[in-house]
Amino acid sequence: MNAPDLRSLSVTLADVARLAGVSAMTVSRVVNTPERVPPATVKRVQAAATKLGYVRNRMAGGLRSNKSQLVAAIVPALSSPVFSDTIEALTQGLASRGYHLIVGQTGYAEPREDEILRDIISRRPDAIVLTGTMHSKEGKRLLLSAGVPVLETWDLTDSPIDMLIGFSHEAIGAAVSQHLYERGRRRLALIGADDMRSQRRWRAYERGARKIGLKDPIAHFVPAPAKLGDGRRALKALLAKASDIDGIFCSSDMLAAGVLIEAHALRIKVPSMLSVVGFGDLNFACDLNPSLTSVRVEASRIGHLAAETIVKRLHAAEVPDRIVDVGFSIIQRGSS
Repeated sequence: MNAPDLRSLSVTLADVARLAGVSAMTVSRVVNTPERVPPATVKRVQAAATKLGYVRNRMAGGLRSNKSQLVAAIVPALSSPVFSDTIEALTQGLASRGYHLIVGQTGYAEPREDEILRDIISRRPDAIVLTGTMHSKEGKRLLLSAGVPVLETWDLTDSPIDMLIGFSHEAIGAAVSQHLYERGRRRLALIGADDMRSQRRWRAYERGARKIGLKDPIAHFVPAPAKLGDGRRALKALLAKASDIDGIFCSSDMLAAGVLIEAHALRIKVPSMLSVVGFGDLNFACDLNPSLTSVRVEASRIGHLAAETIVKRLHAAEVPDRIVDVGFSIIQRGSS
């Protein structure tokens, strides 16, 4: 038996009109402006569409208006929980305004972002949301020539490509070194993923410790995205280099959880012998033993603000602030 021609199975607006006993124009009005059609007619057309499995062709309208109603977001890793709240809030914020989100995953390599950008721009999204401000020359060229609003997130710079909603990794690094110093920690270390944002926090953390008058912290880096087991192994590696470490900043809560587990296994008391600070304030941070001190960033707020800002621009409304710093806070718990 031959497979059916899928093109012949495609349900059109005209098919729905025939089954509902109305004109194609009426079906179009039900799809696009149902409030202008009598409720009984809307109900009849919707019933016919459901029976036939009709799906609205948004591309047809998009071609006429040169708008796709799609916004593209690019994140380093979909599996990373630190970005999930931003993506969820962005999705909800756009959907409530009639837009849909498509997400691309770059990994943490710069050439991969360029590849994803080319593919996404070829699909003509109405706007693009990026994670971070560090892009290759080719990536910047692609973004500037795309002709759509571009919004960078999860970072801070005085010279964004277009718009920016984020926070300062440098300010975080300096604040954590001060936090640990104020709790009596004098030999600091860092466990970080090898991505650019983590590296920037590390350099600021190192400068902060030096400014306070402490010995230069030591660091151990792991491939991004970091896993819990990386934190366990990194603590062992750091202690082999410097057994007097008494304060550790981890570039993610996942790494910090691994450090706490390994410290318990090694009978290192936290926080009396070792203070630990994570990043992200993920939902498990308060349930660890001891509960984890972590740097909280309002990830959901970034997503909501991004959706609001993008739609304003797409509707030609004024965006008063091209750069928005959402800030951060250190949530102190039992680990420090």
